[in-house]
Amino acid sequence: MIFRSAFLAALVSVMVTVWATTAPAQPFTLEPLPYSSDALEPVIDQQTMEIHHGRHHRAYVNNLNAQIDNFPELKGMPLEVMMARISRFNEAVRNNGGGHFNHDLFWRLMAPLGTGGEPSPALRKAIQRDFGSLDAVKEQFGRAAATRFGSGWAWVIVTAEKKLAVTSTPNQDNPLMDIVEERGTPILALDVWEHAYYLSYQNRRGAYLKHWWSVVNWNEVNRLFDAAVK
Repeated sequence: MIFRSAFLAALVSVMVTVWATTAPAQPFTLEPLPYSSDALEPVIDQQTMEIHHGRHHRAYVNNLNAQIDNFPELKGMPLEVMMARISRFNEAVRNNGGGHFNHDLFWRLMAPLGTGGEPSPALRKAIQRDFGSLDAVKEQFGRAAATRFGSGWAWVIVTAEKKLAVTSTPNQDNPLMDIVEERGTPILALDVWEHAYYLSYQNRRGAYLKHWWSVVNWNEVNRLFDAAVK
């Protein structure tokens, strides 16, 4: 009996090992932050970054993967394609797919103090044409962030006409989705869900926005802009 129990235990162990090494990887994964979790301090504190990325973003990824049983076509589908077809799916895919896309972009659009660069000449020219000045786009963007009731996002997008525009969306919606009023390619994004800033700023969303500009990764914004206007 002892031998049989030991044999069964060993067999189960082998089966678990084989399953773990042969089971397909989850199609959607949580990538590491592109910097250390304390790299954006004092603008965004380390604890907020760890909770935001390691819990909130991870939950979106896990919940999105759970929807593949309902929608097998999601497996291998690029997030940008999913967003463009989001009306074909249920609320769980909309919320969690959007959450995954939005946060993947958000992390890349920030950089440690002093490393984010500046708007490129091409982007500055477009800003001057469509807003008048960088201060004007910041003011309009800030208004979109401040007036978004509840949870959501503020965006700078490149429209189908290759113009810049400021918009905002509720919850985890984004301008790539085929269900939003104003569509376009996002090149700048701000998360205004309270979990993005509450530990440091409490209800002072405006203070969060004011300080956030100092960690914007303009190098990435420039890259996204160049790709969007080609």
